[in-house]
Amino acid sequence: FLFLHLTPAVMSLNGSTDEEKLDSLSNCTYKNQAVWFLNAFWNSFAEKEAENIWTFVHHCNDLDLQDHEAGNHLDEMMAHRFLELIHSTLTVREMREGLRAVGITKVKAVPLVNFLIFKYKVDWHKLVNAAQGDNQEEVEQAQKMLNDVMKALEEVKETASAAAKAEVEAINAENAAKRAKAELEEALKALHAEEEAYNKKKSELERKSQEGGVVSRNKAANELAQLLAEDPLPLRRAKITQEAAVKKAEKTAKAAEQATAAAKD
Repeated sequence: FLFLHLTPAVMSLNGSTDEEKLDSLSNCTYKNQAVWFLNAFWNSFAEKEAENIWTFVHHCNDLDLQDHEAGNHLDEMMAHRFLELIHSTLTVREMREGLRAVGITKVKAVPLVNFLIFKYKVDWHKLVNAAQGDNQEEVEQAQKMLNDVMKALEEVKETASAAAKAEVEAINAENAAKRAKAELEEALKALHAEEEAYNKKKSELERKSQEGGVVSRNKAANELAQLLAEDPLPLRRAKITQEAAVKKAEKTAKAAEQATAAAKD
């Protein structure tokens, strides 16, 4: 991205001392703190760091849960989170000690400008007294570029959120399919057991009808006749239906598993 000078909401800082001017700058929004900083050091190094600095603004807006874009400083917990997001090994305590070493005493809260001063090792006296540009054409072009960057960052967030949601839905569908398959397999197992019991009883009665005394053979023959008179069709039909359902559940579970893998990719 190419960034040009931006005009902040204020063209000068309030205060008669540099400390008061730094307080005034720290009370500006994260965006205007960044704009002031970029204008102050644009020609020396800030042009090359513009994209990173706008990313810092975006993180601050997100982490300031109370004021968001209208905020101007992070508390200690969110400042730690900010440093984690930009993959910095710096601690808030180390930053405060570094700021105190250059004469900045108000370091309890963490405005973005304090982090920028520490990170880029700039002269904060020069910063608060820096002239700000007023070229309207450049301002409008740079503002458009800033809006494009912020929009792109929002789209990335939305895409990531949608992908995460799709992955969760795919995992839930996969788990539901696996549960349904397990339940069908249990039901089929019960049908197999029922069929096995039927066949076992039939074989036992056939054997008894051929062995032993007349009374016992006749009794077994009667029981066998009653058993054979029963219609085995419902059992067979249930078994066939259940087997088909299990096969269908296996296909569904496999498809759900593939959807989960695709969502993770």
